[in-house]
Amino acid sequence: HAICHLILSLPASPKLHQSALSRPRRTPAGTSGPAGGQKRSKVTLGLESKRRTLNISRFPQRAAAGEITGCFQQEQIKELKLYKIASELLQTERAYVTRLHLLDQVFCARLTEEAGKGMFPVEVVKGIFSNVGSIYTFHSQFLLPDLETRMSQWASTPRIGDILAQLAPFLRMYAEYVKNFDSAMDLLKQWTERSAQFNTIIQDIQSQEVCGNLTLQHHMLEPVQRVPRYEMLLKDYLKKLPEDDPDCSQAKKSLNIISMAATHSNMAIRKMENLKKLMEIYEMLGGEEDIVNPSNELIKEGQILKLAARNTSSMERYLFLFNNMLLYCVPKFSLVGQRFTVRTRVCVEGMKVLETSNEDYPHTFQVSGKERTLELQASSEQDKEDWIKAFQETIEIFQQKNETFKSASKEVADEVSVKELGKRAPRWIRDNEVTMCMKCKEPFNPLTRRRHHCRACGYVVCYKCSDYKASLRYDGNKLNKVCKDCYFILTGRADAEEPVSGKKRGILEIEAAQVSGNSFLCGFLQYSTDRTKPCQRVWCVIPQHDALVLYLYGAPQDVKAQCTIPLLGYQVEDVQRSVDHPPTSFRLCQSKSVHCFTADTEEVKLRWLKVIHKAVIGEMPECQTPVDDDLANGFSQEKSRCPVD
Repeated sequence: HAICHLILSLPASPKLHQSALSRPRRTPAGTSGPAGGQKRSKVTLGLESKRRTLNISRFPQRAAAGEITGCFQQEQIKELKLYKIASELLQTERAYVTRLHLLDQVFCARLTEEAGKGMFPVEVVKGIFSNVGSIYTFHSQFLLPDLETRMSQWASTPRIGDILAQLAPFLRMYAEYVKNFDSAMDLLKQWTERSAQFNTIIQDIQSQEVCGNLTLQHHMLEPVQRVPRYEMLLKDYLKKLPEDDPDCSQAKKSLNIISMAATHSNMAIRKMENLKKLMEIYEMLGGEEDIVNPSNELIKEGQILKLAARNTSSMERYLFLFNNMLLYCVPKFSLVGQRFTVRTRVCVEGMKVLETSNEDYPHTFQVSGKERTLELQASSEQDKEDWIKAFQETIEIFQQKNETFKSASKEVADEVSVKELGKRAPRWIRDNEVTMCMKCKEPFNPLTRRRHHCRACGYVVCYKCSDYKASLRYDGNKLNKVCKDCYFILTGRADAEEPVSGKKRGILEIEAAQVSGNSFLCGFLQYSTDRTKPCQRVWCVIPQHDALVLYLYGAPQDVKAQCTIPLLGYQVEDVQRSVDHPPTSFRLCQSKSVHCFTADTEEVKLRWLKVIHKAVIGEMPECQTPVDDDLANGFSQEKSRCPVD
């Protein structure tokens, strides 16, 4: 500011400007003075560094004083930034040497002393700390003293690139430390659990004030992080350094050497950060799950809703997806942060993920593994896509790394094959998807014939058809309730009764799911045969193999139709708006037989009428694409009713 004030107070004479501003300046090595003997005017900056000079000969002889002042300020800012970077390098180096002293002269020395007494092998201590002693010697006796000397002489020698270029080759010793880092962490964990004396020494040192409430693992990460720190500071230094500065070439040379060492360190840092995250999850799970392993990598975690297998109610859950398994957890109350209980561990091996659709719950998808099948609900469509993508990428990478696994099938199987029965968890058919036993076809009621699930195939059956138990491999070979058919398959016994496949099936014994997937039209309609009786919501299907018959089911997964209506010869009446019938109603009439239907929307009603009009005169209908929620949901339920292979 004093120099600027002096400039502004000078007269406009160019000679006076030049004489007042001229200062002697050292010529950098390898450079010569101005050509032609013309003497250039320089301005030495008023910084504590007194480092670089401003060349004002590029300004016109009568340049405005304000322009020169602006250049002074810009140069001052650059000088300050360079000085701050150098100061930060020195300050962080001092702190780093303190950490190295803690590792080498405190932890390593104390453990080596106790190992000499025979408490544990000396090789264990050497395997953990590797060449940390050499690293400490280099930084404490060479790099740090040189930096301190240079910063004390910054006014006359304002550069750091030459020091780093001279000492950077010694940073290659970090390769041994970084390479040994993973095994050091394993060895430290192993002996902390194995030896009480070893663990006591570690805990005693960690409780001291010098450790700053950090563990030995955190301090051992410091050398791994230090080289990337040099790289970052040096890059920032080069950005602020003018290209024609004599320190530029030395700084670039040292950056190339440091960058090579930083590449190895960055990989180790990522592994250590992952290990720290595993430790945090280990604490969240109450130490019940042994997940702290360098081979385990956390892919994604987050809250999610689980749809109940029986009644579609949603429950809050939490997922931890790793590269080799999925932890399905239940939140539990805690005053000290998040805590969870692991409900199920599902291996990525054999896992499948499927996007599903649910009428009442949006953003759902299904994860099927050998241990269990889960139907989950995300918080949004984007959240669902993120989860599905994470699962798919994890499964793909797992399969690529394991040559013994077969490539994933492009199409999802609809049913559990006999070969895999009991080896993987099925998807349970929900209670509200059926109205009768899926084996004996007897209708359910809340008193004498309640719903039960077969743990092998997931079907909803009555108590008579589920009065069997068999060991299931996916549940640790424990005895589970299974249906009669699965029992005979799993045990290898022959059925004393006539097998179901040997019976002649009646006209109604066609599964709703079987015909819905190959139908001209299917969906929910309100149905009644009497105006005085309330309407019943039924699943209606006109199958392609029987195009002139309308099948009525209680639910999309029923194995037997409630009734059938042969459409040929019926008259179709489009009911107009009235007190008794909404505008989406229509009737099928033949003699004294009347069947009343009501669709949810006018569009759905027109689709049904288009198909039925052709069926009643004996013509083949055209396939209609379902557009309403019920139809789309019905198809989705049919396609995903069984677990994914």
